[in-house]
Amino acid sequence: MMCFVRCVNVVLVCYIDKNIIEKRRCYQFISIFTVMCYNVLCDKYATRQMYGYCPSWALEWDYRKKGILDEIRHYSADIISLQEVETDQFYNFFLPELKGDGYDGIFSPKSRAKTMSESERKYVDGCAIFFRSAKFALVKEHLIEFNQLAMANSEGSDNMLNRVMPKDNIGLAALLKTKEAAWENDISGLPTDTAMLGQPILVCTAHIHWDPEFCDVKLIQTMMLSNELRSILDDSARTLRQTGQRDNVQLLLCGDFNSLPDSGVVEFLSSGRVSAEHRDFKALGYATSLRRMPGSEHEFTHNFKLASAYSEDIMPYTNYTFDFKGIIDYIFYSKQTMTPLGLLGPLSQEWFREHKVVGCPHPHIPSDHFPLLVELEMCPGASGSSNGLIGRR
Repeated sequence: MMCFVRCVNVVLVCYIDKNIIEKRRCYQFISIFTVMCYNVLCDKYATRQMYGYCPSWALEWDYRKKGILDEIRHYSADIISLQEVETDQFYNFFLPELKGDGYDGIFSPKSRAKTMSESERKYVDGCAIFFRSAKFALVKEHLIEFNQLAMANSEGSDNMLNRVMPKDNIGLAALLKTKEAAWENDISGLPTDTAMLGQPILVCTAHIHWDPEFCDVKLIQTMMLSNELRSILDDSARTLRQTGQRDNVQLLLCGDFNSLPDSGVVEFLSSGRVSAEHRDFKALGYATSLRRMPGSEHEFTHNFKLASAYSEDIMPYTNYTFDFKGIIDYIFYSKQTMTPLGLLGPLSQEWFREHKVVGCPHPHIPSDHFPLLVELEMCPGASGSSNGLIGRR
């Protein structure tokens, strides 16, 4: 069991969900690890025009980066997914700092970086994944570029070209394998089968388009992400199988999806399906260009069996500004083989009132997003299905 306490340079609250802590789904060998998801608010977006309620000095990157690193170090998660990381800050700040703490990491900027000079490219933000190198090894990394996928699926839809393709958001995935230290816990000990020590996990982080007027783009980007992850999982399993390794790849999906819990994005990820007539498509006639997506004439589907670690009754908001407060960040896990044991909960409303916080960032809170943190128990033998998937429809 793990109890997480929010730390933003002030004493805050601890949240424990008694319904999930100490839950055990299997009596086989298990691995317990923690996962963090955090949009750190990159420097170029942290302006007085956007966050006029925050003092200028508290918006400065040199000030905020210390608080962000303090948060990351305080929780000391085994797997960390970050969004809005500037290229230069990844290579010259986050990577060297976290390498010193025993992590390794991968990064990719948004697609626009390819068209820029080297001096401009360093300010482009993107996604990063860090993992504790004592527990995990990197097998392969994968970049998912939504503008390229939109172009490849644009036939029959001007809206795919004009609305989806110009948005250069990305997904980034790391195929990891567990090491012996990932199985060292006080419940089951080490697996006797040495092949189990190298359990593959596909960790993906994504940053979906932000504009509420483009809910169709958000949903299509998420569908394209799901389709790419399916291909990556299948290819990875095939390669691992050919080399005599474990091929039941588990899936973790974290990110800033810029979508509320009642959106088509979350409905699709959580239920595995979304109607072809869903309101978020805005009746813009994407059916022809999306015909390659899994599903039928009436709905689009995916065959991952995912659950969100957080719900509205646990975390009322992950993004907290003056104009908007809501849940838009998520950690999804393979619910056939993983169980949440502990969660980091919200800040107390009393603290917000006492400090007259109308929005974040704030001198005590370095981003407009709060980090999510979950402790997961993974039991790969809990399900007969490979890849953490539902059987093929």
